[in-house]
Amino acid sequence: MASEQSSGGGGGGGGTELGQFLRARRTQTLPEQVGLTVGPGLRRTPGLRREELATLAGMSIDYYVRLERGKETRPSPAVLDALARALRLDDAEHQHLRELAARAARYAPEPSPPPSRTVRPHLKLILETLRPSPAYVISRSMDLLAWNPGGLALYAGIADWPAGQRNLARYLFLHPDARGLFPDWDEQVRGCVARLRSLAGTAPDAPDLTRLVGELVVKSPDFAGLWERYDVIGRKKLQKTFHHPEVGVLTLAGQSMQLEGTPGQRLGVYTADPGTPDHDAMLLLDLTAPETAGAPETKAGRQRRTGP
Repeated sequence: MASEQSSGGGGGGGGTELGQFLRARRTQTLPEQVGLTVGPGLRRTPGLRREELATLAGMSIDYYVRLERGKETRPSPAVLDALARALRLDDAEHQHLRELAARAARYAPEPSPPPSRTVRPHLKLILETLRPSPAYVISRSMDLLAWNPGGLALYAGIADWPAGQRNLARYLFLHPDARGLFPDWDEQVRGCVARLRSLAGTAPDAPDLTRLVGELVVKSPDFAGLWERYDVIGRKKLQKTFHHPEVGVLTLAGQSMQLEGTPGQRLGVYTADPGTPDHDAMLLLDLTAPETAGAPETKAGRQRRTGP
């Protein structure tokens, strides 16, 4: 049986995040999924009841309620493992639960440092040398910080927004062209919200995240509904299909990687096999996209546009 420990302090923001995650997972777990038999009559609670989850995890209902309400902030590893087993969490969700508990246990968590929006010059040069592959640098909250022409043009219509408003999450939910660009828009937005949820769970007071989430919760009912679900993992597809209004349908392989020396910044690149229609469309996108301030133009870049 999992052990119960008394709280060493009051529930703060970390305890609230832990409780929100547990509540979201509980209400989305059906009794049949965990081997419980549902009796006749209407269940007023979606998913599992608190007492059902407490019993499955081997703890008292009072202790579990304190966890969910953010009053208990020091659950033991055994308690966390028992809850993960009861809720059928996968490895990523289990790790997220541990991270939330670790944050809740700290009396005064240090505020997250403001992320740098400065993109180093050599990274802008890398973006240029990656042409004709669309490429960009984004922040942890998915702000577009730098790009090559194709990297910006790939997200049709985003260039119409001021540079400071260009954010991939904001684009997916608020730009009128986003649903038409992605044939699997529903899947794209689920993955997007899961990524932001995972990040916000361990840095809930980060100003860049709170501003973005606050805006999207107010402006997009789709975002608000997905945010409430508290999914922290999303399917990452190796390929994305774009129904682009300028160059037609193209399917590109995507890769994202953390950049060294600049916490929170990631490089995103899309590629296609040479000689394929997708590569031809990608090349056309690069050739017809306007040059932008996202990266310095090199001699090679000028030759692509004007010829040798």
